[in-house]
Amino acid sequence: MSSEKQYIELYEQAREMIFSHAPESMNVVRDQAFEDFRKQGFPSKKVERYKYTDMQKLFEPDYGVNLSRLQIPVDPYEAFRCDVPNLSTSLYFVVNDMFYHDEKPKGHLPEGVIIGSMRDYPELVNKYYTKLAKTSEDAITALNTMLAQDGMLVYVPRNVKVDRAIQVINILKGTPQNAQRAVPDLMVNRRVLIVLEEGAEIKMLFCDHAADDKNFLATQVIEAYVGENASLDLYCMEETHHKNVRVSNVYIDQQANSRVNHNVITLHNGITRNKLDLTFSGEGAECQCYGCVIADKQQHVDNNTLIVHKVPHCTSQELYKYVLDDKSTGAFAGRVLVEHGAQKTSSQMTNQNLTATKEARMYTQPMLEIYADDVKCAHGSTVGQLNDAALFYMRQRGISLQEAKVLLQNAFINEVIDHMQLEPLRDRLHYLVEKRFRGELNKCSGCKLCK
Repeated sequence: MSSEKQYIELYEQAREMIFSHAPESMNVVRDQAFEDFRKQGFPSKKVERYKYTDMQKLFEPDYGVNLSRLQIPVDPYEAFRCDVPNLSTSLYFVVNDMFYHDEKPKGHLPEGVIIGSMRDYPELVNKYYTKLAKTSEDAITALNTMLAQDGMLVYVPRNVKVDRAIQVINILKGTPQNAQRAVPDLMVNRRVLIVLEEGAEIKMLFCDHAADDKNFLATQVIEAYVGENASLDLYCMEETHHKNVRVSNVYIDQQANSRVNHNVITLHNGITRNKLDLTFSGEGAECQCYGCVIADKQQHVDNNTLIVHKVPHCTSQELYKYVLDDKSTGAFAGRVLVEHGAQKTSSQMTNQNLTATKEARMYTQPMLEIYADDVKCAHGSTVGQLNDAALFYMRQRGISLQEAKVLLQNAFINEVIDHMQLEPLRDRLHYLVEKRFRGELNKCSGCKLCK
């Protein structure tokens, strides 16, 4: 059976069940998403934006799709401690693709701020849902839209500032409570909608963990509307395992004089494919996009970005760094599109990569497409190995070869981490990255389920 056919048949067979478990605001676009998926099918490697990851192969296995709530057998507050001390005013758990409802206090939020299930706020969801993530343009987004049963809504009203960051921990769990037998390999579909009104500010950290030694496939779609003079810091950190497949599409729209700081951190994974589409819709907006990837064994990490400058006087900056060891594979494809009339655009795109072995592979493709004549745009990429002279210098001073490699790799990747404006996360990442290079970070940090 083709990879598309099994999902088409799944939807046709389970449509009534999906509709009964999902809010009307999500159901209203579900059939159209299904038709869009059926027309497109999974993108092949001939599709430009998917040329470095075989999406059809990723979705071939017969995953048991999470179509009902799975209760995890332990309290996630006990199993997963907050990895970033003094970070969160609120801490939320998403088990597979369902919210973990608990009476424990999550901290105080300013008046009017909403962080909760989409099913509880239909008016807001109807206004914004799928307006950025168009199912007719991306098959993975269409698949997520037709199967996702619930989603997280983050809403910050006009001129409200959430002072401390919000942490959301996504837990992949395959064994229901009191189950007689284990659930098979599992696919989950997560959805997030972020709406910041004029002058609003919020910082959010999404952490992905896997709590079982199973094959997981997680699709995620995030839509973020950043209003005039609003500010969004969005951090996405993956710390799963080698059996995990993660496919994430992030869509961001920025209005005038808004600011976005988007960071993607991959510390441990199996196969990861991240896509970012960011559009400047108002003048004077700026974004900073950073990526940090550490991969070894046969891990695969593919980051694909598109930044569209539709209006004048906007600034974008991208910096993605990879450290690849063993037989791992990395890919970065970034495109900046400056449309007609987007004068005074400023854009800088940089991708730098270290391959620690001859077997590691890195594919890089930075692109500029400019239709305005008064702009300042630059891009560049490098792929290399550790500096032999630096290694020799350090070994001459009594530092072992392995320790010298760790120090140089740390120094290389820390440039990305130092740009992160969330200080508690920055300090924690310095610690986690060093552990990762020393081979000490081989499972979800803080997880008590796999010990």
